[in-house]
Amino acid sequence: MQTRPGPEISYDAALAAFEWLIELGATDPVGDEPVNRYDLVTPEPAPVAAPPPPGTETRPQRPAPVLVPVDTVDPVAVARAQAARSATLEDLRAALLGFEHCPLKLGARNTVFSDGNPKARVMLIGEAPGKDEDAQGKPFVGRAGQLLDRMLAAVGLDRASPDPAASVYITNVMPWRPPGNREPEPAEIAMMGPFLARHVELVDPDLIVLMGNTACAAALNTRGITRLRGVWTQAFGRPAMPTLHPANLLRTPINKRLVWADLLELRAKLNAL
Repeated sequence: MQTRPGPEISYDAALAAFEWLIELGATDPVGDEPVNRYDLVTPEPAPVAAPPPPGTETRPQRPAPVLVPVDTVDPVAVARAQAARSATLEDLRAALLGFEHCPLKLGARNTVFSDGNPKARVMLIGEAPGKDEDAQGKPFVGRAGQLLDRMLAAVGLDRASPDPAASVYITNVMPWRPPGNREPEPAEIAMMGPFLARHVELVDPDLIVLMGNTACAAALNTRGITRLRGVWTQAFGRPAMPTLHPANLLRTPINKRLVWADLLELRAKLNAL
């Protein structure tokens, strides 16, 4: 004997039947195991504290303050300690690689430490790496660096020369490229200051050339390169000549005559020493 299939129930009809069951109170499905309803009894509410006597002043209870941990690390102090422990240029490079308190390091491809002859009589201090310097890990290798090489050659200096009297040693205030080639911020310059000072001590040059405002801010604690350039001053206990950065000359070629005068002053100073 075959049973006839029941009528097909539509979705709307099934939904209406389900809502009707809910209205009747059939909200709990029947399971395979019995349910002990005594275990589902709601516990008695906690007793409510009696109201304070009349005339008693009450103050609202404030939530306990959330203690937020504060970073108490002083990056300048850390840099000073790490730089002081560096007995050689390789130690100083390793200290920079291990310094984790400068945000610029997170976005840089390379740490740009130096180039040239560390025994040179002249030490050039630039500002910060650009795109090409960040890619190659060396200072002044882009268009500004190529212009710098031609400028130095005009006064008998070459970063690749093994002769200390004819070579230069080059570094930057910042070893990491700022995003978008922006100028380094004062806090970034400050935390690199101890590394730069130790760098100068280890190289021990006769003369220093400060190229651009950032170099003057780090070495002289002042800015205004158009006012400072061309006048000998003291930086890190040594004679220093502030001058315009080669990138400025690419933007404003007429300023090349000013830097040429500064380089002639540098050449005359070297000859006199």
